[in-house]
Amino acid sequence: MTGHDDLSILSLIAQASLVVKLVMALLAGVSFMSWYWIFRKGISIRAARAHTADFEKEFWSGGDLGAMYRSAAASREAVGPLGRIFEAGYREFAKLRGQPNLDASDIIDGARRAMRATYQRELDDLEAHTAFLATTGSVSPYVGLFGTVWGIMNAFRGLGDVGSATLAHVAPGIAEALVATAIGLFAAIPAVVAYNRFAYDIDRLANRFESFMEEFSNILQRQLK
Repeated sequence: MTGHDDLSILSLIAQASLVVKLVMALLAGVSFMSWYWIFRKGISIRAARAHTADFEKEFWSGGDLGAMYRSAAASREAVGPLGRIFEAGYREFAKLRGQPNLDASDIIDGARRAMRATYQRELDDLEAHTAFLATTGSVSPYVGLFGTVWGIMNAFRGLGDVGSATLAHVAPGIAEALVATAIGLFAAIPAVVAYNRFAYDIDRLANRFESFMEEFSNILQRQLK
């Protein structure tokens, strides 16, 4: 086997100590899971943005609110998060408006509370599993560094059995140890980039939801006059 073959990535992984192999396996599993959630969350957030844009276009086109409510109630999944917020608010508004001895402010407050509760559930759903990406991005480099330190310790400990230490004796052990750091960075960097992007997109959606709730509350208030 040539020196080049000895220092190939697969050879280094195969020759690594048990602890370093366990670290690499853990990081590989975490990386696989993070990529899984990156694709899943990317698809769900893009769908939420598209549904929000479609619903805003329909809502501000001046259609009948009652008809929009019936359509949203009949297909809650199709209307997206903003449609479900609208549906919750209008349902509570219609229920409270039919009750006697209720002030307009009480009716609007009830509709706002219903929208706020649905808004929080929608945000929780959008943010689900993003904490895993944040944890992967912050912890994976340190886990990889642990594997590197352990591998280097083994490499230098092995020098005690060698009469004269040369680069040929030290290089394979250090190289296999550094592979753990490389895998840790491979797991961490995409997770950090994805988390920051998702956090930005979710924050923008949250602002659109809040603006809609305020504007919709004003529309409902005008209907009570």
